[in-house]
Amino acid sequence: QVQLQESGPGLVKPSQTLSLTCTVSGGSITTNYYYWSWIRQPPGKGLEWIGYIAYSGSTYYSPSLKSRTSISRDTSKNQFTLQLSSVTPEDTAVYYCAGSYSDSSFEHWGQGTQVTVSS
Repeated sequence: QVQLQESGPGLVKPSQTLSLTCTVSGGSITTNYYYWSWIRQPPGKGLEWIGYIAYSGSTYYSPSLKSRTSISRDTSKNQFTLQLSSVTPEDTAVYYCAGSYSDSSFEHWGQGTQVTVSS
């Protein structure tokens, strides 16, 4: 049973960097052809894909967020992290980590964590 758990601060100040960690259990983030994504949902809006880190370590980011986004991993801890810099209140959202196999839909989701950007 693959399980994902988000962790990190629930409150971030404007202009600072949002940092979240996803801990994966029950499966390795280096398993072939798996992609590990960050997705967010602002209040009252739909899901927005942020980016992924692949099983190989390659990353790809949403064009709209690319300049502010960095996803990395620690394979020894089976974790991957999101860093979103220069945050504004528009970055307030529930943030999810999720895993997908190849081109399939996201089959593994964390429970989500609320992040509020406010001074």
